[in-house]
Amino acid sequence: MSLENLYYYRPIEKKSNPEHFERDLVIYGGTSAAITAAIQARKSGLSVIIAEFGRFIGGMTASGLGATDLGAEAALGGLSKEFYNRVSKYYGEEKQYKFEPKVAMEIYKKWLKEYEIEVIYQQRLEEVVMENGELKKLIMEDGNSYTGKVFIDATYEGDLLAKSNVSYFVGRESNATYKEIYNGVQFNGQHHKFETWIDPYVIEGNKESGYLKGITETDMDLLGYNGQGDKRIQAYNFRVCLTRDDDNKIPFPKPKNYDPDRYMLLLRYIHAGFWDAMNLHTMLPNGKTDLNNFGGFSSDNIGMNYDWPDGSYKTREEIFQDHVTYNLGMLYFLSNDKRVPKVVRDEVSEWGLPKDEFVETGHWPHQLYIREGRRMISDYVMTDHNCLGTQTVADSIGLASYQMDSHHVRRVVIDGRVVNEGDIQIPVSPFAISYQSIRPKAEECTNLLVPVCLSSSHIAYGSIRMEPVFMMLGQSAAVAASLSIKKETTVQDVNYEELREELLQAGQVLEWDDSIKDDPIERMKETFGKETMRI
Repeated sequence: MSLENLYYYRPIEKKSNPEHFERDLVIYGGTSAAITAAIQARKSGLSVIIAEFGRFIGGMTASGLGATDLGAEAALGGLSKEFYNRVSKYYGEEKQYKFEPKVAMEIYKKWLKEYEIEVIYQQRLEEVVMENGELKKLIMEDGNSYTGKVFIDATYEGDLLAKSNVSYFVGRESNATYKEIYNGVQFNGQHHKFETWIDPYVIEGNKESGYLKGITETDMDLLGYNGQGDKRIQAYNFRVCLTRDDDNKIPFPKPKNYDPDRYMLLLRYIHAGFWDAMNLHTMLPNGKTDLNNFGGFSSDNIGMNYDWPDGSYKTREEIFQDHVTYNLGMLYFLSNDKRVPKVVRDEVSEWGLPKDEFVETGHWPHQLYIREGRRMISDYVMTDHNCLGTQTVADSIGLASYQMDSHHVRRVVIDGRVVNEGDIQIPVSPFAISYQSIRPKAEECTNLLVPVCLSSSHIAYGSIRMEPVFMMLGQSAAVAASLSIKKETTVQDVNYEELREELLQAGQVLEWDDSIKDDPIERMKETFGKETMRI
């Protein structure tokens, strides 16, 4: 097994004869939103192309997130629903929302081929050309260029919107910014916390010995208060596909730059009698799993991603490799380090990386889970008021229904105890997403749509940022792009009633039917019902 081909970015020289692509709709980014946007564009009669930063399409849906964060099933519409219908058909099931990564990739590739959609890989945005607030051209690192009538930024980071000088925010707004309840610094999280007192010092009780690795802040003066805004973002990880099928299993290799000291907090927690780091280990078909973060210390590389959203490609590559080392290193540590209790080593060693997944990248997922990057600031900002139902929109383009979900943002020391900060899990009923939240202010750009890094506060984005929702928003963005092109108007001046009619014809769900039985608290328990185990 080799991880040499696992990377986010490697520089590409400029071509001596770069290519130019001219289409009605140009989509930057190959995420799930990009795919549904491209398919809908073809359905609407537009010429379209996808310029993808990396070497793979499908974003997180095709990179380990096989345990779909669905929310309310009845909120699913359009091409998003069709994707899961195709998953169900593949497995011969009436309904199937959990799938293997390679199956998602196969479905996406076949889908794009059906609609003759061209994808150009390794397209790293270098500059954009704008005239009078209108995007004219994208120029890539290799010299390729793209012109279109409308553009869609389908990246997780919001790279195109940033290059286009569209307003955006990175981090957590204060509660005061939008008069919210659940934004900003959060010390009251009920999940993914240390269930007992854990000493932060290298030598327990001795502050002079220094702090264990994995603690991001130690200055009490910097702790802040609940609801205070900052520039920090929730943790990233890889959603790792595992198997314990001996015929398909590769033992966890020792990653480059492996450092067992990064896991001393985890070891101390285990020795205190708590073993929960692999509890959120959801079964997928054919004996595989989707491993996600769970508990006080797990796969989230807390506090190590702050520079990603606005970082250079080189900076992101360094962060990417650090997350590979951290996530794979944790699995190697738990299955090999003799200081780990044998019962834990034996349990973790039952698992390994599947030989038939991610063959090109050493059987490790190629996409880092960018839970939030930049978020556009438009004329309408989605907030927790929308999530909680105290504010509704009149221009719905789809529904979100997953709980407000922020992973931890930092790990701090308070009075000699390790504390995680930032987790929020608040159940919500399905709510509508505004069209205004996916298009910029008219004075900033008139032909750009942003279905992923949409205009939203940190905590509202925690509900919206789910792959099924991105698929729906990508499709709705393409319908709006089609109307803008055919009516020869800006994206801001698209007539909502016409947009609504076409969205309904495309199968989108725009309002929640209150007669449908739905219990958001029970839905949330399905995810967080697992308990921390004492050993």
